[in-house]
Amino acid sequence: MVAVRYKTAFQLYPYQRSPDQDLSTPVRHPVVIVGGGPVGMALALDLGLKGIRVVVLDDHEGVGMGSRAICFAKRTLEICDRLGCGQPMVDKGVVWNLGRVFRDTHELYSFNLLPEDGHRRPAFINLQQPHFERFIVERIREVQARGAPIEIRGVNQVIGVEPRGDHVALEIDTPDGPYRAEADWLVACDGARSPVREMLGLGFKGRVFQDNFLIADVRMKADFPTERWFWFDPPFNRGQSVLLHKQPDDIWRIDFQLGWNIDRKAVVEPESVLARVRAMLPDTPVELVWTSVYTFQCCTMERYRHGRVFFAGDAAHQVSPFGARGANSGIQDVDNLAWKLALVLRGQAGEALLDSYDLERRHAAEENILNSTRSTDFITPKTPVSRMFRDAVLDLAERAPFARSLVNTGRLSVPAVLDGSPLNGPDDAALPARTRPGAPAVDAPTERGWLLGLLGDEFRLLCLNTEHPAVTVGGVTAAPVQLSTEGWPHLAERWLGDAPRAVCLIRPDQHVAARWIDPAPGAVAAALARAMGLADAEA
Repeated sequence: MVAVRYKTAFQLYPYQRSPDQDLSTPVRHPVVIVGGGPVGMALALDLGLKGIRVVVLDDHEGVGMGSRAICFAKRTLEICDRLGCGQPMVDKGVVWNLGRVFRDTHELYSFNLLPEDGHRRPAFINLQQPHFERFIVERIREVQARGAPIEIRGVNQVIGVEPRGDHVALEIDTPDGPYRAEADWLVACDGARSPVREMLGLGFKGRVFQDNFLIADVRMKADFPTERWFWFDPPFNRGQSVLLHKQPDDIWRIDFQLGWNIDRKAVVEPESVLARVRAMLPDTPVELVWTSVYTFQCCTMERYRHGRVFFAGDAAHQVSPFGARGANSGIQDVDNLAWKLALVLRGQAGEALLDSYDLERRHAAEENILNSTRSTDFITPKTPVSRMFRDAVLDLAERAPFARSLVNTGRLSVPAVLDGSPLNGPDDAALPARTRPGAPAVDAPTERGWLLGLLGDEFRLLCLNTEHPAVTVGGVTAAPVQLSTEGWPHLAERWLGDAPRAVCLIRPDQHVAARWIDPAPGAVAAALARAMGLADAEA
């Protein structure tokens, strides 16, 4: 019998018996998602908003305790805006753009992750993962009430997975005993230890880092600004590093580097944790809320699509926590996969389109792993030479600005630019590089509101200082969004540069697919076909 194995911060979907459990023949569902964390729930919401019937199977009944992922990046917030749950997250979260780097007790330098204005969302918010998940589930409940075909089954543990050509057969355990179901498409969002991955005999390639870190969530009243503070070799954790973040509700997250040879049980004893916190904050009363010790790895599956089974989030790729690239990249997986599955299930695109999920998101994961590995090697040098290099960089950074770019406390999450994707169409090099094909659309204020809100979640033709009719391919229409840049300098600078006008084809995940100053007849239709995975189709 399945049991809930951890304390929940929010009991969002307690077990209820499903009608599927009373049938002798397994019910076939278009999409089944295994795992109800932020990635699984966001995917269910995205698909449900597109009218795709989806079932989420989670072996718990809500959101677990502890902060876990806390730093949610600008691109994640923009995706959540598209899903209709971004504003509550920003309202609850702690907004920040600034970071500071210290050595011992001296500040080396500070940095601003969003130095330009004209953006709706900040570089980051800090928001405990339980709240992030709760807002997604609350949005699911809202759209369910309006008919969105999303079903969440709590305390439903998948114990068997068998691919069968045109579907995937599942065996699911519950408090009432096991039952069977089937999925046209299965998406494993079941975390770093993914049972689905294990049941299919699939593995990871990558590197485990021989270091340990202690997370301490403490409640305190403190005057620290809402910034990211990182210390190398502070007196309260000599020879190691410390990271401090503010969270909502007067809770602060502290990450202490511990080294490799530790007693994992002893370091999480409350008095041991409080001793570390008191050494750091001797004059501040604190209350211990949650602790955890983690060791991490930077790794990826070789493929994220295996027939009718997809992997997303930590089930597909894992990185160190430095840079906030874990949960943020998982939400970008959702952004990439949902629209492609929807087109295929509606019969508007062929299954070949789904291969681009694997190609594009592995490209992004490899970029994240590279950045994460470099950050970890700088923070925890493993050889005398690498430590000598790090110390020399830190010596220079306080007085020599050029050296600050070499300091690596975590290259913080940015969205992947999908250069080289087979879905990318033509580009006019006279237009700004930051909005080239493959890049995520850059937000800007416009005469009709924020740009990303106007683009929505379907194919669009962004027409700046020009006109173009709607284009339809295979039942999919790219409707025009016509805007003038006069009086809107951020829009002009980010999308036109010195060009007088542009037509940009935008994908449903708000990545640029193609762009022209003056598109030739038939060029937009051909680019739309390509972006739908129909590169050889007649427009």
